[in-house]
Amino acid sequence: MAIRFYNTLTRKKEPFHPLEEGKVRLYTCGPTVYNQAHIGNFRTFLFEDVLKRFLTVRGHQVLHVMNITDVDDKTIRRSREEQVSLTELTTRYTNRFFADLKRLRIRPADRYPRATEHIGDMIATIQKLVERGYAYPTDDGSVYFSIQAFPGYGKLARLNLDQMQSTERIQSDDYTKDAPMDFALWKGWKPEDGAVAWDSPWGKGRPGWHIECSVMSTKYLGEEFDIHCGGVDNIFPHHENEIAQAECASGQGFARYWLHSEHLLIEGGKMSKSRGNFYRLDDVLKEGYPPEAIRYVLLNGHYRSKLNFSWDRLREATQVVKRVAGFYRRLMEIDPAYRPPEQLPLTPVGEAFLDALDDDLDVPEALAVFFDWMRKTNQELDHSQLSAEEVRRRLDTLFLVNEIMDWLPSETRTAIPVDVQELVEQRQQARTETDWAKADTLRERIRALGWEVKDTPKGPVVTPR
Repeated sequence: MAIRFYNTLTRKKEPFHPLEEGKVRLYTCGPTVYNQAHIGNFRTFLFEDVLKRFLTVRGHQVLHVMNITDVDDKTIRRSREEQVSLTELTTRYTNRFFADLKRLRIRPADRYPRATEHIGDMIATIQKLVERGYAYPTDDGSVYFSIQAFPGYGKLARLNLDQMQSTERIQSDDYTKDAPMDFALWKGWKPEDGAVAWDSPWGKGRPGWHIECSVMSTKYLGEEFDIHCGGVDNIFPHHENEIAQAECASGQGFARYWLHSEHLLIEGGKMSKSRGNFYRLDDVLKEGYPPEAIRYVLLNGHYRSKLNFSWDRLREATQVVKRVAGFYRRLMEIDPAYRPPEQLPLTPVGEAFLDALDDDLDVPEALAVFFDWMRKTNQELDHSQLSAEEVRRRLDTLFLVNEIMDWLPSETRTAIPVDVQELVEQRQQARTETDWAKADTLRERIRALGWEVKDTPKGPVVTPR
């Protein structure tokens, strides 16, 4: 089946054809680093992680860029509240973001450009927009984009400018009105900005949020690239404004496919601090739930449908990932020497799993394929109906699925150190010679190095403690 994605720009599923065969250029909106990201943010980041993994498994080379917004209204306001420099604040929360990505096994982007490192590029783009008549400076040293100068404005969010005329300007980075307004590309310095300012042709100031993504995406991916992702809350105004800036600056197209993930609900409602249901990753982990279960909960739904998070669902997810881990260990006990090949073969079940993902990344359908297969395989194992070769094929399938879902226990991704392997071999030799005291001593030495060894009919199985 050909890959198809629902393109927000056209409001329909379309066959996916990258600009360059076999290569995909992907841009995803990253965090604004004024605080820790919440689990709603990670619903989007995990959808993007699965998208990238899927495209890679399907044979594409993916160049992934995710921005770090380290200067905007929110970061400046928070640095002022905490009485720390903008750099100190944003470095702290950028590091926390990277730590959270690692805990949720989200594969890193190829580049994480930071807005403050690209001010010169932004000024050059704004100058180009002014020269071409798409932007205009004001007396306070700011520069605004004129939405009336761009006939295509509103095509992503489906705004009708004829019915929504507006002569207002908006300087705030974060606005949610549906009425289109001229928006700030460059913000003239104000006292509340403190030391946060850069020189420009219009005086001291700083960039607006929207120009940051337009400039950083095209700098690293080219003026036209394949896929742009984000949450549905980014469609307007942020992504709409990105399109306007980028297309007016380049005179050509911008992102060809726009994929947006829906909101995460908490116990059926909106997440908010006032309701006491505003959760960050730390809040969930401290309750004792494993990262694999959190990953499963946030992926167990179609990305274009609202997803409900609840503690009951998280408890269920914990049991699910335990069953998957038990299934993995059951297969490994039969073939403890198995190691996934660098290029995993595509089994019929693996193909069915990927076929489901071909249809607009339909994770629920793909998981239905997987769990039906796992149930049938367990029945075959119960009746000893699988040959050694068939067990190996089952493991190939399991690791193919895990290449995208990444929910297996940590030992599947952890190489056993050479010194531990040597101790395991010495212990196995001691057992062969019935030197049980030496075998017990070696087991304790292996444990002291952070590993457990389990004896099976097929040989020792070594796992992290």
